Formats: sequence, structure tokens, C-alpha cells
Amino acid sequence: MSNPTGNVFQKQLTARGHHPLLVNFLTYLFLGIFCILLAIQVDWIHLPARFWWYSIAGGIAGALGNGFLVKALQKGDLSVLGPVNSYKSVVGIIIGIFMLGEIPNIWGLSGVVLIIWGSYFVLDTTEDRFTWALLKRKEIQYRIWAMILTGVEAVIIKKIILASNPTTAFISWCWFGAIFSLFLLLSARQSIAGLKNPFTADAFLKYVFLVACIGTMQFTTNFVLSHMQVGYALSLFQLSTIVSVLLGHRIFREEHLQQKLVGSAIMIIGSVIIILLK
Repeated sequence: MSNPTGNVFQKQLTARGHHPLLVNFLTYLFLGIFCILLAIQVDWIHLPARFWWYSIAGGIAGALGNGFLVKALQKGDLSVLGPVNSYKSVVGIIIGIFMLGEIPNIWGLSGVVLIIWGSYFVLDTTEDRFTWALLKRKEIQYRIWAMILTGVEAVIIKKIILASNPTTAFISWCWFGAIFSLFLLLSARQSIAGLKNPFTADAFLKYVFLVACIGTMQFTTNFVLSHMQVGYALSLFQLSTIVSVLLGHRIFREEHLQQKLVGSAIMIIGSVIIILLK
């Protein structure tokens, strides 16, 4: 629930003129401030060197991936961009094989195939249908880059968890994400002071809800990654697809609800197969 709900707030903020990189940075920043309380209890001195190297790599991948995600949401339909994320499980499985030695079984691969098949129904509702022309659309390109980078990030996060624990990995994700998303913001020469009324009461409230959603999403993600293979965990998260479709239809009046729900249902079946028969 938390991820697609957070996407709604991201889309609303960018629709009101907040630059995607600013939304990305402030989300990490507010989470990083909150993590100061959690960080007091961590024995930072005795963490292995690999923890820091993976934290840097994860921060770069996460900042870039989430920056592309917010940019995609600014331009595209939530109900289409949400299902595109289903391919992240494929990225996670492939990279997990090489970096973590996590080999999926036949049921896992079958579930992935169903997820990809289901996404066809959703993407076929776009103007370009499910064709190569679809890949020329900027929002789809941004979403694909976001998917690849956050898929890589998920594998790196598991490496961080193995070198520490889920809570310490969450703190690392927030802090290093804030650092590298700030670099992205500065490189794009976006000035917070130069924006018109960036912190109205309504906008501030949306940021609060956004931070709560993204924080909940990542903290629970870390817990799941500590107990499951990355590819399977990312596949399970596609259960949020149906939420993205419903929210896109309800809040932003996005069309073709029935076909999108059929595609979402197929992807959910694939997710269930992966989880129950893993």
C-alpha cells in the first residue's frame, strides 16, 4: 500500500511545479533527519568496510533511480507506470544470481513470466500500444531506468543488510540517498529558493505523507529482503500494482480500468506462485 500511495503524492507535487529532483532530495532529507534517533543505537565503528562501500553504491543507484521515478510520474499515468515496475523482479533475479548466488526455481521463473504477460495488458492501453514505439516515450524511458537502477539498488541493499542489519541498512539508505540526491539537485542547478511557494501548508502536508509512505515502504522492504531472495521479494511487491491502477483511475481519472485490472490480476497470480511455491 505504501509505495503506490507515495507515488500519488509524488505525482501531485510535481504537477504543482515542484521539480522531481527537489521532491526526491527532500524525501531523503526528511527521512535522514528522522534516522538520527535510530542512529544513536548503532555501533558504527565496528561495521565492516564492505558496509560503507555498498552504502555508497546503493546511495548512488537509489538517488538516480528515484530521481528517474519521480520524473516519470511527472509525465506519465500512474496506472501505466506502476505495472512497468513488474520487470524489476527480472532485474533483481538476474543481478541476484551473480552478486548473491540466489538461483530461482522453475516456479519462480513461471511467476516472472506471468508478471511480464500481465504487464502486456496494461501497457497495451497506451496510445502506442505494446510496441517498440512505446519505448520512445520519455515517461516509459524514465520508468525503465528507474526500474533498472532500483533493481540494482535492491541487491546492494541486501548486501548492506548481510553486513549489518535491516535497521542500519535503512539508515544508510536514507543518509546516502540524501547525499547523492543533493548532488543530482545541484548538478541540475535547481534552486529551492527560486521556486514559487514550495512550502505552502498543503505542499508541506503532502511531503509529510510522502515521507511516511516512502519510509514505511523501504523499512518493510529491508525486513522482507532479510528473509527472502531479492527476485522473489521484488516480485511480491508487484501486489501493489492493482493499488496503482485503482488510485490512478480514482484520483487522476486515468482510463481503461478493466483491461488494466486484468493485467494486474495476471501479475498478482505470478507473484503468488513465486511466494507460495518458492
